[in-house]
Amino acid sequence: MSLLSFNLPLAALLPFFAAPFAAWATRYNRLASAWVAGITTLLTLALLFPSMAFVFAGETIIQQWSWLPSIGFNIAFRLDGLALLFALLILLIGLLVIIYARYYLSAKDSMGRFYAYMLMFMGSMLGIVLSENLLQLVVFWELTSITSFLLISYWQHRQDARQGARMALAVTGGGGLALLGGVLLLGHIVGSYQLTDVLASGDLIKGHDLYLPTLVLILLGVFTKSAQFPFHFWLPHAMAAPTPVSAYLHSATMVKAGIFLLARFFPALSGTPEWVWLVSSAGLITLLLGAYVALFKHDLKGLLAYSTLSHLGLITLLFGFSSELALVAAIFHIINHATFKGSLFMVAGIIDHESGTRDMRKLNGLFKMMPHTAVLAMIAAAAMAGVPLLNGFLSKEMFFEQAISASGTPLAIWTIPALVTLAAIFSVAYSLRFIHDVFFNGEPIDLPKTPHEPPRFMKIPVDILVVLCLLVGIAPMYLISPILTVAVASSLQTAAPEFSLAIWHGFNIPLLMSFIALVLGVAVYTMRHRLFAWNEKGLHSLDGKAVFDWLLWKTIRLSKKVTDAFDQTTLQPAVTWVIGGALVLGIVTFFQFNSPLIGNRVMMEADVITLLMSLILIVASLLTVILHHKRLVALIAIGVVGLIVALGFVKFSAPDLALTQLSVEVVTIVLLLLALFFLPQHTPQERSYIRFTRDGVISVSAAVSVFFLAMAVLSRDYSPISGFFIENAKPGGGGTNVVNVILVDFRGFDTLGEIAVLALAGLGIFAMLEGLKLFAPTKDVDGLVWSHDPHPPIMQTLTRLLFPLMLMVAVFIFLRGHNLPGGGFIAGLIASVALISQYLANGIDWTNERLRIDMHRVIWIGLLIATLTGVVSMFIGYPFLTTSFTYLTWPVVGKFEVASAIAFDLGVFLVVVGATVMILVELGKLSHASHHIKKEEVN
Repeated sequence: MSLLSFNLPLAALLPFFAAPFAAWATRYNRLASAWVAGITTLLTLALLFPSMAFVFAGETIIQQWSWLPSIGFNIAFRLDGLALLFALLILLIGLLVIIYARYYLSAKDSMGRFYAYMLMFMGSMLGIVLSENLLQLVVFWELTSITSFLLISYWQHRQDARQGARMALAVTGGGGLALLGGVLLLGHIVGSYQLTDVLASGDLIKGHDLYLPTLVLILLGVFTKSAQFPFHFWLPHAMAAPTPVSAYLHSATMVKAGIFLLARFFPALSGTPEWVWLVSSAGLITLLLGAYVALFKHDLKGLLAYSTLSHLGLITLLFGFSSELALVAAIFHIINHATFKGSLFMVAGIIDHESGTRDMRKLNGLFKMMPHTAVLAMIAAAAMAGVPLLNGFLSKEMFFEQAISASGTPLAIWTIPALVTLAAIFSVAYSLRFIHDVFFNGEPIDLPKTPHEPPRFMKIPVDILVVLCLLVGIAPMYLISPILTVAVASSLQTAAPEFSLAIWHGFNIPLLMSFIALVLGVAVYTMRHRLFAWNEKGLHSLDGKAVFDWLLWKTIRLSKKVTDAFDQTTLQPAVTWVIGGALVLGIVTFFQFNSPLIGNRVMMEADVITLLMSLILIVASLLTVILHHKRLVALIAIGVVGLIVALGFVKFSAPDLALTQLSVEVVTIVLLLLALFFLPQHTPQERSYIRFTRDGVISVSAAVSVFFLAMAVLSRDYSPISGFFIENAKPGGGGTNVVNVILVDFRGFDTLGEIAVLALAGLGIFAMLEGLKLFAPTKDVDGLVWSHDPHPPIMQTLTRLLFPLMLMVAVFIFLRGHNLPGGGFIAGLIASVALISQYLANGIDWTNERLRIDMHRVIWIGLLIATLTGVVSMFIGYPFLTTSFTYLTWPVVGKFEVASAIAFDLGVFLVVVGATVMILVELGKLSHASHHIKKEEVN
């Protein structure tokens, strides 16, 4: 299999794999993490490079592997012109930001953590643009919300960074849930979650009754991620992040994710009145609001944040026009905006880094101190304003032309061009303010530092982006036309329309609009002080954050009221509500059906042994409840319950479940005994007869309800799914032990999830118990001092003799599991009991000296083996976790079966051993430490 057959998933996942190495590398050299991030980005580009020629030839590359084919979830990646364009933006600008951040971050900042976050975010964005499966796209979409939260809150000591990160996560995370709903509806309409099928079903989607809710949900995801009105307020507050983060997330990547989705779904969702009104309205409002507010921001990054909002609104408005040429202009402006806005953010970071402030009321006359930086800023700001011979001018001209073409009615023929020209006027004004107020306009005022040029390599990323602004503005047909053409064609799913990127189109209305914007923009800037005063009295108090904070406060208050009403800090009321609610729902539902409660199926005869075991089970259960205040007695009684349940499994021919039940009982009893060591021997008696009556009524009602429910099911004929597993266990899974074949083959994905949860539970308990200091009681309830030997010699001798035998039993149970009762889970519990017996009998110190096994490593190795078992099947063309088996014949041994499921079962075995032993040993360490403390007190 060649590299080209899976280079796309490697490109998307490589940054995730490299992130831990970036964090680890900083231990040896502070700058090593920057090198790891830079090399990873270059390697990712190299992975995509062989496929670029096919994309420029008009081909679409799709690489996919079955994952959960029954629900349409495949691991599928797609590279076409649109995906290639965004991937290049993500990687190339990401590389420049990586170089820039190496000089921007101070010695106090954690370089490893920063670059690890950057790589994870880069991988998340690549996953979005390269995804062919929509469910997979949503997963990466949510990963961008999480990783951007980490990046925005990078300076954790700053309150504004923490608040901005929480706001961004709340808004974009909520939009992600809406997007998931829209994608599910889209898959329901089309019958597939593959992007290829969705893009080919535009007429079906737009003609379906669910089109409008689907469109609204998807647009909620788009508008929240790309900060469109009314969800625009999170973006300016995210500027509390380090400037490299702002340059990357808020100019070229994260905020462009929603824009990418508009381009991606354009052939499937656009062209309807609903699309035009929703997308155009949000874009136009955001365009005007961002342009207006940007002028009045005194903070450099605040100005750039609102100007970003405005330009995102411009791009969204173009998509809202729903024409092919408008899409060309939108994609062209995506490229231009990434170059000039990325360079301007980096310039703002340089100014802040070298002068100690971003306040434009203090930053004056920096041209003579930072001439190189000033020239870069002037070119980039001019491109943002749409000055001729720069890239921003070309896309702005195309925007004006489409605004005129979209004005179909007599009223709109002047309204839309007038409004977009007004936005362009403010764009010129705030761009001019960025240049004049910072680099001219007198002398600096009380700067924390004396400004000077930054290190040379800190300016190189800005140099590259500014040169691109110039080159694209002068020779667009040679530099941009090829990638723009294939991106537009893949977005439209047809040939790109004819378009011109010529610098001069003659004297026309768009040129007149540009001239008006430039002249009036200068005029507005000269009147800025009057406008500042007017703004302070007018719209200054309007802030989306205030609305967000109010809604958040109301939600928290409501949740507190609900919590106070239902949660009284004890377990009994919570259980009462759950069981009571289930009873009410069950009774109400029952009366809605007219069928008899008990069916007509013939019942089995009950023998004396079964009745006796049932009686013991009932008595033991009652004793557990009645004697629960005597902890040790209750523990013995509940152990009897577990034993009887295991015997019930034996009677009904479920030896695997019986073995599992017995093993779990042993582990549970040891766990509870270790925990009881630190608890009082008696539970306080409850004297409330009202509570006794209430609990008794609820308990009896629940028991009666469950009894009748079980009778209602078992007294009727039904077709259980067990028949399928029994028939297919041998031919499909290669094993005669149906239970084990279900766990490692038919339901292997469930088992993988379960052992992952077990691993997390073990690690969580370890984290809670590590370093905890508890003081065990030194006297019993009668006041007698305990003077027992914690490690009796007889127990030590027996456990040491039995230990190899117990491990052999565990290995035997493991190896026979595919055809006879056993398997990885049961064998893991038996091996755990063998290891725990050594700790209990010989002590933690003695055992640790001889068993030098890190259970953390055992857990992750087990998870890795189980996961790789599934991944290997994908790479040979089968769904995830597909198992295979064959038969081999050896001399003497004869014919025997070899199944790939044994590797998965080995992973289960290791996770069970690692998690179980970790929990029990950590609890044992507490008693071990308490024992030492007690001896020291006696001495």
